[in-house]
Amino acid sequence: MKTENTSKKTICRVLTGPTASGKTEIGIRLAKEMGWDIFCMDSMQIYRRMNIGTAKPSIEEMQGVPHHLLDLCEPTDSYSVSDYRKAAEKLIEELANRGRETLFVGGTALYLQALMHPMGMGQVSANKELREELNRLAETTEGKKLLHERLRQLDPVTAERLPLNDVRRTIRAIEVSEATGVPFSMQPNREVPTAYKWKVVSTAMERPRLYERINERVTGMIRAGLKEEVAALLAEGVPEDAQSMQGLGYKEMVPCILGEYSVEDAAERIRLGTRHYAKRQMTFLRREEQIRYVNTEEAGAYEQIRELLE
Repeated sequence: MKTENTSKKTICRVLTGPTASGKTEIGIRLAKEMGWDIFCMDSMQIYRRMNIGTAKPSIEEMQGVPHHLLDLCEPTDSYSVSDYRKAAEKLIEELANRGRETLFVGGTALYLQALMHPMGMGQVSANKELREELNRLAETTEGKKLLHERLRQLDPVTAERLPLNDVRRTIRAIEVSEATGVPFSMQPNREVPTAYKWKVVSTAMERPRLYERINERVTGMIRAGLKEEVAALLAEGVPEDAQSMQGLGYKEMVPCILGEYSVEDAAERIRLGTRHYAKRQMTFLRREEQIRYVNTEEAGAYEQIRELLE
């Protein structure tokens, strides 16, 4: 990230791509070589004590490279795309003022989209008092139904789209609809200018090889204690329907812990879900014309990625 003079935009570098395609290892090697900090761009690695199922890099794997935007909140907390963008932009400015350059590493395409193409609707400020009131309502016996009905009165289109358990998005839709007087589904998708210049590279590989790596990763997670990690979260009081527990590896493991099916059944469900997720990631990223792709299985891939991001 450079701040050569006030007339130029700060350069933000991104290494993205589908899950299990080698982003973490390449990103750490690159950041260590270039003296960059890493900004994690993963919607599950923001949660504390959720390490195995999120493939969060360990202290040893970080190799001394400063990592940011990890372990931002508790597994019981809700965390939005807008929250991530605000935290990221604040850190971009803080590190730029200290002369530090950074590299975003991760595969959460919604985070990347929010950073590169901030939308005007996202500027609707959070109403803390309303959120607290609606969250308290959601915790009551009929709270989720009452929330959904409130949203239905404001915006039947969004209410029809959102499942009953998606409390976080339901509350946000109510918040925006009431603040603007316009239903959430009819909000104009106004893109506001980004303050940064983006250089984005995506890892890529042949799909059979990617799926093989995904299967191997899930096997490694099971062996590393994924079931025990999820059981510990449930034991400490994290609800089964918490936002954090809807992530891959966690939502499939909960029924296993409750005795509904075996660990191997859970592992196979995680493998299947992750393969589908990787496919969605690739589809989403292809919509962004600015992204350059590098097959990480080919000779010279690392050097090519480094050249594109320099």
